[in-house]
Amino acid sequence: MILSVRPAARLAGTVRLPGDKSISHRYALLAAIARGTSELRHFASSQDCRSTLRCIRGLGIPVLEQGETVTIEGRGLRGLTPPAAILDAGNSGTTIRLLSGILAGHPFESSITGDESLSRRPMGRILHPLRLMGASVECRAGDLPPVKVHGGRLKGVRYSLPVASAQVKSCVLLAGLYAEGSSHVEERIPTRDHTEIALGLFGAQLSRSGDWIEVEPGPDLRAQSLEIPGDLSGAAFFLVAAALVPDSVIRLNGVGLNRRRRELLDYLQKAGLDIAIGNERDDAGERRGDLEVRYSPALLHSTLPPIQGRLVAALIDEIPILAILGSQVAGGLEISDAQELRIKESDRIAALAANLHAMGAEVEERPDGLRISGGQRLAGTDIATQGDHRIAMAFAVAALRARGETRIHKAECADVSFPGFYEALDAITTR
Repeated sequence: MILSVRPAARLAGTVRLPGDKSISHRYALLAAIARGTSELRHFASSQDCRSTLRCIRGLGIPVLEQGETVTIEGRGLRGLTPPAAILDAGNSGTTIRLLSGILAGHPFESSITGDESLSRRPMGRILHPLRLMGASVECRAGDLPPVKVHGGRLKGVRYSLPVASAQVKSCVLLAGLYAEGSSHVEERIPTRDHTEIALGLFGAQLSRSGDWIEVEPGPDLRAQSLEIPGDLSGAAFFLVAAALVPDSVIRLNGVGLNRRRRELLDYLQKAGLDIAIGNERDDAGERRGDLEVRYSPALLHSTLPPIQGRLVAALIDEIPILAILGSQVAGGLEISDAQELRIKESDRIAALAANLHAMGAEVEERPDGLRISGGQRLAGTDIATQGDHRIAMAFAVAALRARGETRIHKAECADVSFPGFYEALDAITTR
């Protein structure tokens, strides 16, 4: 599908965000291995989270979807059954990595594959710690999917993450539920802690000492009734859109404000964006609140803080839309230490550089990031999304500021994380 997007005169209104994708994955997986029936409200409508539901169904778990509510009949920690066919994680790296940790503790053989994009994403980062725990896991050459897991008895491990990765951390912690003895994971650079919060909610025993997280094996996980907050990563596109289009005012209610995710808000506020946060509250361990963002002309005369070091892990999913913002602020943006972007759904460094160039921007592509010149006037063009949802949505926002028509190729890939994104954007747009 090719989507045509034209410049906007103003954005105004309230956007209902989908449920947080990261949290939805984790709640669904834990509900499957808990005892009893869990009810998950405002469950993410993304294709990625549907892939997780499809996989747990394939492992013998009854799942009922009714609108935004998902009901999962958990069968207990060791209640999954051998799949009749290879499990399909679609485009979801979270599904394949976290589910591999759970399957490593089950006494049967299973395989997880994915679509063309996921099949190019290396899995070596989870293979190594799982093998240290005694699991038999295999991939094809280059550590590429499918992942074949020969489950069985595991032993506890002390594992220091070689790179900041919430998915690898989560894989090891979930495998640790099935080990003999406790498991410890060290993360020197903090990553999203949704897995730790979710494990605690469902009844697992975790503790933290400095950079080390410890999980005890064999918990009696219990079903939960939970409301999932709005997805802050999805909100990022509307925050930047409001920053770019004069006189814009956008409201986003019930957004997840997890302490490891809200660094996006801190970053944008530090840069000068007018964001008001109201009605903050805690619900089941996850902070949430309402956001109101206004066009901030002073922001466009600034320089964005560089994204490097520890900040990369905090903003990894938001870098594509922040790169668009960087092309518009006077001082531009420098991104480094972000080689992780090269092994996402696409090579996001290359995709950002190529598409910004196509729109007339000056960009220097580097092995680990980008140097984006600021204050540039973008021109409508054809955008090659590479089937990457965050590239598609980022350039749909860029198109609101560009001259003329922008054509987003394979625009439907936005459904991977935000079904209805273009309709939500169009509903608040005046042209």
